[in-house]
Amino acid sequence: MLGAALSIITCWAKAQTALPSVTVEAPAAAARAKPVGPKPRARAASVRRPPKLATAPTVVAAPAGGARPGETLAAIRDGLNRAPTGQTQTTIDRSQFDNRPAFSVADVLRDSPGISIKQGNGPRDFGISIRGSNARNGFGIRNLVIFDDGFPVTQPDGLSRSDLIDPRAYGAIDVIRGPSSALYGNYATGGALNFRTRPGGTIDGVEYGVDGGSFGYLNNYLAVGKKVGNFEGSLFASDARGDGYIGNSWFNTQTVNFLGTLQVTPDDRFTVKLINNDLTTRLPIRSSLNQFNQNPFQQGCTTGATAAPGCGTVTLFNNGFNSAAGTDRETAVQAGLGRDDRRTIVGGRWEHDFDNQTTWRNQFVFDDRNINQPTGSTSAIGDFPSYNYMSDVVRRSELFGMDSTTYFGGFYNTLTASSDTRNVMPGGNATLGSLSSNLFSTTTNYGLRAREELKLTSAVTAVAGIGWETTNLTGRNTAYSYAGAAGATTTAITTADRQFQNTAPELALLYRLNSEWQFRGRVATGYGTPQVSNLFILPDGTSGNNTQLRTQKNLGYDVGADWTPNNAVKLSVTGFYEFFKDELVSQATPLAGISYTFNAPRSEHRGVELAADWKFLPGWRFSAAYTYLDEVYTEYVENITNGTVFSFNRAGNKIPGISPNELTARLGYDQLSGPFQGLGGFVEVQWKDSFYMDNANLLRAPGYELVNLNLHYKTDLVSDYFKALNLYIEVRNVFDRTYIASANNIANSVTAGGIQNPASVLANTTNSIYAGSPRAFVAGMRIAFK
Repeated sequence: MLGAALSIITCWAKAQTALPSVTVEAPAAAARAKPVGPKPRARAASVRRPPKLATAPTVVAAPAGGARPGETLAAIRDGLNRAPTGQTQTTIDRSQFDNRPAFSVADVLRDSPGISIKQGNGPRDFGISIRGSNARNGFGIRNLVIFDDGFPVTQPDGLSRSDLIDPRAYGAIDVIRGPSSALYGNYATGGALNFRTRPGGTIDGVEYGVDGGSFGYLNNYLAVGKKVGNFEGSLFASDARGDGYIGNSWFNTQTVNFLGTLQVTPDDRFTVKLINNDLTTRLPIRSSLNQFNQNPFQQGCTTGATAAPGCGTVTLFNNGFNSAAGTDRETAVQAGLGRDDRRTIVGGRWEHDFDNQTTWRNQFVFDDRNINQPTGSTSAIGDFPSYNYMSDVVRRSELFGMDSTTYFGGFYNTLTASSDTRNVMPGGNATLGSLSSNLFSTTTNYGLRAREELKLTSAVTAVAGIGWETTNLTGRNTAYSYAGAAGATTTAITTADRQFQNTAPELALLYRLNSEWQFRGRVATGYGTPQVSNLFILPDGTSGNNTQLRTQKNLGYDVGADWTPNNAVKLSVTGFYEFFKDELVSQATPLAGISYTFNAPRSEHRGVELAADWKFLPGWRFSAAYTYLDEVYTEYVENITNGTVFSFNRAGNKIPGISPNELTARLGYDQLSGPFQGLGGFVEVQWKDSFYMDNANLLRAPGYELVNLNLHYKTDLVSDYFKALNLYIEVRNVFDRTYIASANNIANSVTAGGIQNPASVLANTTNSIYAGSPRAFVAGMRIAFK
């Protein structure tokens, strides 16, 4: 038997070939002609030359398998983070947001179907959801894995945050949808995102830009890039600040993103990655639906005693540890709520080509998240350093006369941290009181991945993959309570030591009927373990034992078609059906900033995604990204306590937080010739349907439609010093709609007799809603230097 097994492994290892070409870059800089004759003197004025034409966005799945002529194995390996063969995928190219103010990922990711965005706790902190996967999470990003130039920026505990993402740094963003744990491991139940910075050779010099507008917003940014010999590097830096449109939402954030690659030998490449983000921001308190209707932007909220109707407040212990000395009801401004965080990521990658068929890649990432977050009556303080190592081999050859690509890799990542939760007390500026709890935790993941792509015919490609992973979660939570005016201290200790074993297979088939039509089908699995901190938070927001949480798993089916009859039309449609087991669902608790997580035994997610791009006349272009979601509990009994325990069957109910319809559509025009060449503009419509906020489906968050208008001008310059100039102005929310940008799920409640409280009562449940921005004007310019 051992001999047979070794024989099978040997045969499998020889089955190797090329992944498809999926490289999608931002528009390359056009060659610039030098003037003939003597070099002219420097001059202040510049002469306009025709602008470079923007490339069309990629809105379809990856092309059929098979490497393009001359494609390197390194490029093929990169494709696994960009557009894995057979998977539903969209690439958002820089041309789609180059001529508009792009403050955050919310401004660009809406161009992909399947994506939903909600405001998080900070100016650039957004919840990003793929197919509703993260729509129910209270903060940050979960249920998808994020990469930056192929380096993971999701920590081992599954948490990602978008604070460090400044869209100006990127040339393209890849959105990979559907269960993806076979390739990306733990937490990839919804898919993955890969942000790609602009290559140094594309920048080829220096660019400086500035955006500014309503509510004190100002963003200065700089991009420097060059390719010299065997080295190519790019550096991006930005400084963004603003007063915010909600009371107590002032912010100041700086971001640095560097990528450098050195070809040391013909067979060896070294890549270095550095990201650093410093964030200081004030935070408002999330509102109830009634508070939102009364005072959506939380004006007149200086103190709790004089607060205007609709102002959110928190109750603080006067002595910093219990109510013996009384309490004070304070607004966010009065208490000084906010965040003061730093995120530093350093990564290195070594790629070695054994021959023209085999490449070995080793990658290491150090990721440190340092937080100080007085977001409510308590403050979270801690340092979360993590380490991530990945090693894999890609080999291409033939198997039974068919082109084949084999991928095999292993990984190990870990995070160990000690974090405190301290009471916030009166005094302003988030004065800290006594310790409320301490959590010492370790999260470790390790496993193996294998993938085989086989080109069965010139038109058909088959893909099979599998991932195996072990996750260890250990935690020791110490909760502190204080009795009497003297504050006699008692502690309650809860421990957890959980191990999870998960396996994720996937199969896909790609059929290219002809040059116009491509069809694809896929069945795949995903899994996501709980976060250690989830194990110690009870439904009322206090510390306790929630260590029974289980891994969520999903099995998903995708069927799609892509139609590209010519260069002017691109259409992609995908239908999906996903079955979840033990889905991890979060909802707000009575304590601000604290969420409770539970398992819903069974649920189903199904929907349709549509992407369209149509250049129907010279200069005219229409694009749209639409998502339909229908997500329901199929097995879930919720227990609610009020003196005694009352049970409610939620089977058949809609999962809260899921908007059933979302659409982003844009109609634009760019003048391609004549005296107004380079001048253009577009009108954009965003529609988000209403959705339920609670498990009983009693309370709805209203939907909204927004209209944005943009005018821009872009031209190349003939000069000794300048290369190009971009000018743009945008009016957002033209009709000044008041809308909800974020609504965290809320818990249902019951009367003493076991009757569920109606929507009129739930509408007073706080710690849920942030309003979206009212009408705003933003203008900017960017100039490129030689």
